[in-house]
Amino acid sequence: MLSIDPKSIPTPQLHAYLLGAIGPRPIAFASTVDENGNPNLAPFSFFNVFSANPPVLIFSPARAGRTNTTKDTYNNVKKVPEVVINVVNYDMVHQMSLASSPYPAGTDEFIKSGFTKIASDTVKPFRVAESPVQFECKVTQVIELGAEGGAGNLIICEVTKLHIQEAVLDANGKIDQHKIDLVARMGGNWYCRANKNSMFEIEKPITTCGIGYDQLPADIIASKVLTKNDLGHLAGIEVLPNETDVNEYKLLELSEIFVSLENNQNELEIQLHKRAKELLNQNKLAEAWLTLLAFNN
Repeated sequence: MLSIDPKSIPTPQLHAYLLGAIGPRPIAFASTVDENGNPNLAPFSFFNVFSANPPVLIFSPARAGRTNTTKDTYNNVKKVPEVVINVVNYDMVHQMSLASSPYPAGTDEFIKSGFTKIASDTVKPFRVAESPVQFECKVTQVIELGAEGGAGNLIICEVTKLHIQEAVLDANGKIDQHKIDLVARMGGNWYCRANKNSMFEIEKPITTCGIGYDQLPADIIASKVLTKNDLGHLAGIEVLPNETDVNEYKLLELSEIFVSLENNQNELEIQLHKRAKELLNQNKLAEAWLTLLAFNN
């Protein structure tokens, strides 16, 4: 394993490692104005949501690594502490990238990148009409993390109003994760698209507690097929299936494999573990357990 002291390598190299390892990162497409009302629009991938009550977003326009200059966005919010953070989806990603070009101060990136301005309700900066979700925010605090090139500047924003395109809502009025089609930054020139090919669901253990890794049977922990991640999935079950359910599942779903391999117990165990792994990949946790427990029943 490569082990690195951050202080022992140049900042650009460290920056590349950080961005290559920490991702995908959501994109804050930040709209600000200067003291004369001139608009600015720029994307930042050092960004996330940190509170719901109050609703707080934080993004960081870092100092340039080579020139140690500050971004127009940072300069603007120091004078006019307001910002609109526009969410970026796939339909606007190339325009967003164009807006990140190093245009001279005072350039209107809305015009350069072809985005449509919409007046905000509670702040001076404009919203991006093409963005599926737009957060109007008051800047409550700016935290400067350093004075050298590459140092971040945390812009802490409280949401005063949000706007959501109805086209990305589901029948229950919630944001549909497929319809919104978000993109995120990876390392280098790479992006990530959050569509049906890249997204998957894991039920969150908010009110439930799995049995835990330490309660897994020894023969399952020693599996030659199942990975530790698979075992973690298995350990998320609250209660193991009872013997009656295991025997019924064995008779109805596994009889063929048991008959064909009744004289080869080692291969039978391997095939059952392979089947369980496939079921886990389909998020069928109960069926995976029924398959595994059938071996000793």
